[in-house]
Amino acid sequence: MGSPYLILEVTDKKTAKAFLQLPLRIYKNDKNWIRPLDRDIEEVFDPGKNKEYRHGEAVRWILLDNNNKTAGRVAAFTSDALSRQYKYPVGGMGFFECIEDREAAFMLFDQCKKWLEKKGVKAMDGPVNFGKRDRWWGLLADGFFEPGYCIPYNPPYYKDFFEAYGFRNFFNQYIYYSKVECRGLQPQLKQRGQRLLENPRYSFDYVPKNRFEELPEMLRTVFNKAWARFPGVNPLSKAHARALYKSLKPILDEKLLWFGYYDGKPISFFLMIPEINQVIKHLNGKLNLFNKLRFFYFKDIRKIITRAVGILFGVVPEHQGKGVEAAMILSFANLACSGNFRYKELEMNWIGDFNPTMMKVLEQIGATIRKTHITYRYLFDPEIKFERAAHVNR
Repeated sequence: MGSPYLILEVTDKKTAKAFLQLPLRIYKNDKNWIRPLDRDIEEVFDPGKNKEYRHGEAVRWILLDNNNKTAGRVAAFTSDALSRQYKYPVGGMGFFECIEDREAAFMLFDQCKKWLEKKGVKAMDGPVNFGKRDRWWGLLADGFFEPGYCIPYNPPYYKDFFEAYGFRNFFNQYIYYSKVECRGLQPQLKQRGQRLLENPRYSFDYVPKNRFEELPEMLRTVFNKAWARFPGVNPLSKAHARALYKSLKPILDEKLLWFGYYDGKPISFFLMIPEINQVIKHLNGKLNLFNKLRFFYFKDIRKIITRAVGILFGVVPEHQGKGVEAAMILSFANLACSGNFRYKELEMNWIGDFNPTMMKVLEQIGATIRKTHITYRYLFDPEIKFERAAHVNR
């Protein structure tokens, strides 16, 4: 007996639409799911908008059942940026969605494996993004609450599919959560932070709107010293820093953009943005002119966004271990407790279990793990020894 499923490559508007709309079937009874913006998904697979195509390839498929209904979807990618991080070539798979049927899921996994093997790849990571790690990366394994903007969400049964197929846990990504309240900071953190606040060579403050144009270069200066030396993190170019700023500018809030300075020069940052998924949940995946107006109505008039999300944190190496992170947190806490702060909750995204130092910092401010995503690895060659992601920043 043959399979009840047929795999089709996404090659035209009809199959692309089916790829986008399958989640409506998967999550029709899930009150926590928030439909992503269609354009955020489509841009990943647009060579004109995704720079990963300069040094990589991507393909996607849909799975049809014997009633010609879409039952699954998946994408696979090769990327020079991903492969060169490891001793052997690594590809990626992602954007996986599937009905609760192991045969259907395994057909999609097999399709990715076959395509990647033809490209000379020895392993596939998944579910991951064809692009930066801050979007669509990892499988939700714990904490099935409303997802953040461009943060993966999936049914619990996906985990069983991945592990039954043979994927192994390469690393965990944690989302930490904290209420904005004037307690919870550990005395040790307060003491370390206050010591630097009293040092005249150090200063910590948010970036006022009249200095927003300086943000890209300030960010680039600190980021390239703090993070570019770690595996999987590329230096931030001037063009990328400007593009990042341009993309975030419509939603930036000055009181969420914090920098530390030593003798007036930036040495650290803690960047947060409003959780815009609290608005996007009302837009049904579309960002047409009418919904753009609705977006700013909900954001600026109704002011329904009550959660801020930490997206980037860094301290240049020469000032690490001196209490800079504590001083930044204490400065932010002093403002947040002043009564002139609209946000009630904070989430800190993408804290890898390979970064115990950052995990410790968040525990010191009273934050707890709210969600866990897993990045899996599946080895094609049995001769390759599986190893979890190496720790950094010890």
